[in-house]
Amino acid sequence: MTSEPAGAPTFSLVVLATSMAFVVGQLDVTIVNVALPVIARELRTGVEGLQWVVDAYAVAFAAFMLSAGALGDRFGARHAYQWGMAVFALASIGCALSPAAGWLDAARALQGLGAAVMLPNSLALLNHALAHDAKSRARGIGWWTAAGAIAIALGPPLGGLLVATVGWPAIFWVNVPLCAAGLWLVRRLDETPVARDRPPLDVAGQLLATLLLAALIATLIESRVRGLHDAPVIVGGVATIALAAGLVAVERRAAAPVIATDLFKRRDFRNAVLFGTVVNGTYYGAIFVIALFLQGARHDTPLQAGLAFLPLTAGFFLSNVASGRVINRLGTRKPMIAGALIDLAGFGVLGWASTADGLAPMLLGFLLIPTGMGLAVPAMTTTVLSAVDKGRSSLAAALLNTARQAAGAIGVAGFGALAHGDAGHVATGLRITCIASMALLGCAALAAARLEGVPAHA
Repeated sequence: MTSEPAGAPTFSLVVLATSMAFVVGQLDVTIVNVALPVIARELRTGVEGLQWVVDAYAVAFAAFMLSAGALGDRFGARHAYQWGMAVFALASIGCALSPAAGWLDAARALQGLGAAVMLPNSLALLNHALAHDAKSRARGIGWWTAAGAIAIALGPPLGGLLVATVGWPAIFWVNVPLCAAGLWLVRRLDETPVARDRPPLDVAGQLLATLLLAALIATLIESRVRGLHDAPVIVGGVATIALAAGLVAVERRAAAPVIATDLFKRRDFRNAVLFGTVVNGTYYGAIFVIALFLQGARHDTPLQAGLAFLPLTAGFFLSNVASGRVINRLGTRKPMIAGALIDLAGFGVLGWASTADGLAPMLLGFLLIPTGMGLAVPAMTTTVLSAVDKGRSSLAAALLNTARQAAGAIGVAGFGALAHGDAGHVATGLRITCIASMALLGCAALAAARLEGVPAHA
């Protein structure tokens, strides 16, 4: 193994500092799920409102990550990380103090903006700091991914505990000390190189991309309530198509397009991003539906529902930590295929277990799903970063995570639309979610099989 350059930050510091951004960003994806029924009752909103509590964050997170990667390449990833972390902390305070659902949605969108800026740039910082050794980079990405994955898995039990003991605003107050720690740690990392030539930011492309994603999510959410033939839904569908066409036209003429379409000409980049969208879309959508199922169909308390998700934490931790060694021994292609199939099996078990009376059968699915994801996602991330030049790592990370977060928002909107109504409808929605997820993950496994991938280092 190549030794660290003299004066370079230690491996532990690099991983801890960069992972803090992923932890706070991913924690807020799922920590709200078990608090949703309480938020709905106290802020007087319905399931559609609850979907926006989740998706206002996800839409901003996904859409603004496109420009966030470009900011890191222009001004340095460390500066961008610090800006994003500060915005996230302030937005979290706004969430905790929200007096109404509309205020909460706006603060959640601002949180998403902060997360969008800090997440890809944290990965670019890690990639820069560990670029001297491929094995260290693979291990670092494994630990970085593990931190975010564990935060996702810990979100429901932590949220359930905080809601039961303190109240729902506490799920946002917990971000403030975490953000402070991240800002302190990242000061000790070296700044990344900045691009000398700085073409103007693609403001028009960024605006169109944001409006496109918001229109798509709004149409999906409202279609279940209003019906496909309702005028606002039809207008939303037309607007989505028009915005997509406008975005394509603008990006063709932009000097520095917010969506770097040239990267998608590379097969490994394209297939790895496709893989990531499927994994995120199925997981985020399923977690939203499962949270409603546990409290709406099984009538569990928020704390009981949160504790039911604990096996996710174990699966994510063990598989993510092991992923670095697996990648070094097998390369990235095989772990992605195996991970997708394990994830698929987990949804199969979960779909069958949702018809059982006890909770125990569901726990096996809760263990298999994160185990597969934890094995596959670090390999997928390594593939994406290795498919582009080092100077475009922030942009590549932004495109990857934009696609993943957009898929998560679509998953919540799409699968969440199946979980309206009484306990029977929620249970049926969960089964349909599992079946659809299995089909999508099968496609992801096929996409991974077509990769060249990063070869083994051992």
